[in-house]
Amino acid sequence: MSSRGFTILEIILVLFLLVGLLGIVLPRISLEENLASVGRRMVGTVRSLQGMAMLTQKTVRLYVDTDRGVYWPMILDGNEEKVPTDATWATPLNLPESVRFSDILVGQGEKKSGRVVLFFYPTGRIDPATIHLVDASNNILAIAIEPVTGAIRMSDERIEPPKPLTIPDRVRPLLETAVAVR
Repeated sequence: MSSRGFTILEIILVLFLLVGLLGIVLPRISLEENLASVGRRMVGTVRSLQGMAMLTQKTVRLYVDTDRGVYWPMILDGNEEKVPTDATWATPLNLPESVRFSDILVGQGEKKSGRVVLFFYPTGRIDPATIHLVDASNNILAIAIEPVTGAIRMSDERIEPPKPLTIPDRVRPLLETAVAVR
């Protein structure tokens, strides 16, 4: 008997292991963008535009067309808007077919359709906003931008704007007398 080559049992065992590994790996490979990757790209866009505003010392506007699923930046130079010189921003960016903007909360208003504008200031400050993205399976991804710190939170649940602070009834008379004394 020659020891040159593999037995049929060894070949079957190796094929069995390869099929098992492919069964685990292939379902995880996806060629289309999912909600999380679109969210990460949107967060990257916000960070890049914040950096661009601080670097150029000019206000940057991010236009978001919620109906068409398109967004693009413009640099505010005096009274006119200019397209950023970076080739990345030369053309508007599109959301994939499977993802859409559900709504965008800016300031106190909620926009479900139309165009929304977010401002990025040279100081690093960003307009407060909450962007809700939805995929074909109605999964939600919320991206909340904190105005002062520029911190960005992502959540797989809706993020509602904070309720305005109310003055407790026991404090209200004290404030009224302080105003009357002046």
